[in-house]
Amino acid sequence: MALTSTLLATHFSGAVFTLSLTTEGSNGTLDITSAAGGCGSTPTWLQYYGDTKKLYCFDESWQGYGTMAEYSVASNGVLTVTGQAKTTGNSVHGILYGGPLGRSYVATVEYTPSTLTTYALPLKPGPDAPFTVPLQIETFSIPKPGPNERQDRPHPHQVLLDPTGKFILIPDLGADAIHIFAINATTGHLSACPDVRTAPGDGPRHGEFWNAKSNTTSSDGLMLFTVNELGNSVSSWNVISRKGCLDLSKLQRLSTFADGKVPAATIYNGASFPPKAAELRIVDNFLYAANRNDKLFGEQTDSLATYKIDPLTGRLTWVEATSAYAFYPRSFSINKAGTLVAVGGQTSSTISIIARDTATGKLGGLITSLQVGSLGTYTNEDGLSSVVWVE
Repeated sequence: MALTSTLLATHFSGAVFTLSLTTEGSNGTLDITSAAGGCGSTPTWLQYYGDTKKLYCFDESWQGYGTMAEYSVASNGVLTVTGQAKTTGNSVHGILYGGPLGRSYVATVEYTPSTLTTYALPLKPGPDAPFTVPLQIETFSIPKPGPNERQDRPHPHQVLLDPTGKFILIPDLGADAIHIFAINATTGHLSACPDVRTAPGDGPRHGEFWNAKSNTTSSDGLMLFTVNELGNSVSSWNVISRKGCLDLSKLQRLSTFADGKVPAATIYNGASFPPKAAELRIVDNFLYAANRNDKLFGEQTDSLATYKIDPLTGRLTWVEATSAYAFYPRSFSINKAGTLVAVGGQTSSTISIIARDTATGKLGGLITSLQVGSLGTYTNEDGLSSVVWVE
């Protein structure tokens, strides 16, 4: 029996695409059904809320401002802009938090300005997005540059909400740190907790929480896993409650490559471009991490790393590397059933749908792939930027 799913994807050209996926067994087709604007010139991150059928899009452009957009998502995936705002610019990630339902405020992080910025919702409707006065701006700093040349300043890369909705965590690629803030749910104000330091040169990019007791939102048994872009590794952390704050205790650090053997950098136009980890996802007791520019499966085909999480200890065990069926997999997402993985290749500008075995956690063959928008340019930030399931 054929099954139909809807996906949404952003492209650095400015479009937000709706796609329809039809699968039957190991075969499938993927088609673009509509496209929308409204999220500035460089949309980079999508945050979808299935209970309200609302989508939030964040714009990475930095021309003195950026754009944040809210969309309603119809049953056929068509997007309608319901709110917009001009932001401080260069936002690489955002999430809603606080208030009675956890949706009263929005927090974003800005890569180059090294800032965390919050805004009060709702966004105002209308085609001309007004500049929204931030509720709070926190600027990060470091005493000196880090060991990697890209660590010239703090570069926060994600806003991560903990399962209780009481804390926000921010992996900082430039500072080798995870910033932690306690949330005042009523006012939306964020209070800084002590930073957690990673290993020098790790460059933490994104994180995701996991709990063997998956039906609880308490901190009991809670762990954080982070993917380290510069260190090409994944770290695991025990989460500790401490005097109104969260703390992290590192448990483990594993390479995103078998036996820690990082593929050689690519020399292009006289410059060196090493592999760099991008994203991670957790389903049940399996963790997946995307590697960009490793070319393990071809000159323009990178890899996804698979790990098993021990349900008792939370320790990671390497399973295997498999094809991402994409070049520069900046973003990937797994459907709720855990049967399909959608990989967004930034440079290939493709969405590739890969089969997943729910029992073994192993990734299988390519079901279908489609180029979405114009091709990206090697080493440049263009092409496809994110992909999510509408579920």
